[in-house]
Amino acid sequence: MIRSMTAFAAVERTTPFGTLAAELRAVNHRYLELALRLPDELRVLEPLLREKIAAKVARGKLDVGLRLRSNSDALRPIAVNEARLNQLAELRTQLDARFPNLACGFTELLAFPGVLADAGADPDVLRAEAAHLADALLADFLAHREREGRALAALIEDRLVAIEGIIAEVRAVLPELRSAMRRRIETRFGELKVEVDPARMEQELVLLLQRADVDEELDRLATHVAEARHSLKRGEAVGRRLDFLLQEFNREANTLGSKAVDARLTQASVELKVLIEQIREQVQNIE
Repeated sequence: MIRSMTAFAAVERTTPFGTLAAELRAVNHRYLELALRLPDELRVLEPLLREKIAAKVARGKLDVGLRLRSNSDALRPIAVNEARLNQLAELRTQLDARFPNLACGFTELLAFPGVLADAGADPDVLRAEAAHLADALLADFLAHREREGRALAALIEDRLVAIEGIIAEVRAVLPELRSAMRRRIETRFGELKVEVDPARMEQELVLLLQRADVDEELDRLATHVAEARHSLKRGEAVGRRLDFLLQEFNREANTLGSKAVDARLTQASVELKVLIEQIREQVQNIE
């Protein structure tokens, strides 16, 4: 099953620390390029995300965003900064003589900067929650890639069928083209009004037919079509493989055009190049 390199996925997960949300976007790229957008409090998760993504994705330019939205209804643990409280207590003792009526409410004390320490998220729990989130994100992302991959495979298959049709058409006209070449040679020699050794004429005709022979190119094109279909069914990244195979397709189409002795072969070469280029455009989107 081939996969497209373009895809989008977004998931959320409710955690004890709030709602953990992630987005993953991907576009075409020759290699795997990963850009992570993480707030400072989630920066510790970067190695985990990189490892999980690299294990599932081979190619593409990926942009990953992760954020944590606090949940006002969630009860987070309160941690008191004992050192800061001790400082304030000492300061209160020092100022008591000068400000005997100085008073401070409980909530005012807690609101003083540094009194409440941010307990933060437990790193182990946060990592476990992020791992579950990353798995869900990648599952959605890969499913999107596979859906697009199936569409790309269908488009490529249509072009491969068309290439097979051209191969069949060229094979069908080859006997006629060879007979026509023979007649032209014999007519030319007849117009010269000179006696020609039949064996020599046959030898020259064979050489001419060999130079114009395109059976080998047609056979290789048919082989490339079969290999392309095989690649489309492989359960791995095949974009580079198909890209290389298209170079071979193009080489045979060019050779077919250079050997053309009839307008039909020239037209077949042009049509092959158009179909090959259409396949190449689709392959650029394949992982």
